Amino acid sequence: MVIVERDMEILKLVYRFKFCLGRHISSLCNFSGARASDRRLRVLTDAGYLARKKYLYGLPYIYTVTHKGRILISANKRENKIRLEQINHDVRVLDALIYFKASYGFSLDDMESERELHIKDGFGTRKHHPDFVFNYQDKKYAVEVELTLKAKMNLEKNVRDNYLNYDNQIWVTDDNKVFVLLQNFANEYSNVEIIRLGDILCQE
Repeated sequence: MVIVERDMEILKLVYRFKFCLGRHISSLCNFSGARASDRRLRVLTDAGYLARKKYLYGLPYIYTVTHKGRILISANKRENKIRLEQINHDVRVLDALIYFKASYGFSLDDMESERELHIKDGFGTRKHHPDFVFNYQDKKYAVEVELTLKAKMNLEKNVRDNYLNYDNQIWVTDDNKVFVLLQNFANEYSNVEIIRLGDILCQE
């Protein structure tokens, strides 16, 4: 097969987030529709650059970058571990990326995933990072998808870290208790915005 520029974009996107669903790739890599993206994903899978696998009942195939694909994009050759308990969260992070990319009009070159932020840290104590960050009009935005209730102290620490490091922080949640806690924090940390997950999903 002949590798084209969009193939490289697909592999890099999947690598940046560990995995993607077909609909994420179709939207974020600007395909004309699901049929066109599915055809190209099949070609990349058959050629050994992508792998696809069912992990959870009711969830579409998950695409990951193979060893061959990671070599092609000059990425870390170590295989990514998919954590079953994290899949739903990670899917919603990609849904949020589609929403905010469309809302703000930034490019994938203007954002960094949590994984990329950790890679930049290098070895040592693992720091908290948002699920992804993006640049828009000379301001840096942090996006956090919070689907389960954390200890109040831990949640506030993450809010405070984002307050110190980013111009704006946007939290996406479908949990009412998380929503109320974040509303309380917003009274103290002026750059907090909260969006219901349902508001994002209904606009896909």
